Amino acid sequence: MENADLVLHLAGPGTQPFPDLAAALRVARNARAELPGARIELVVQGPIVARLVGDASDAAGLAAEEGMTVTACRNSLRSAGIDEVSLAAGVAVVPAAVAHLARRQLNGAAYVRI
Repeated sequence: MENADLVLHLAGPGTQPFPDLAAALRVARNARAELPGARIELVVQGPIVARLVGDASDAAGLAAEEGMTVTACRNSLRSAGIDEVSLAAGVAVVPAAVAHLARRQLNGAAYVRI
């Protein structure tokens, strides 16, 4: 599965019954183990973007792993009152998660909502 893309979509408040960031990161790492040639991106949307703030965020570690990225929605950051400069190192930002997800799928990426 070389040069394939997998986009994981984490949206919501990050509280029950929604998955949290830790669960999404486990899913991403499990996907990495099963799909070693895939480029994996975790797109985070909604209030849960707050969990991407600071160096203590687990997202910093995931973003550093080969072939994996963490992306935050700028609209969600703005709604949560979060400045992009406060995000963990390596976290990318896109203007709108929905448009980004659509572009990725139109370009052939597999999509899984977490």
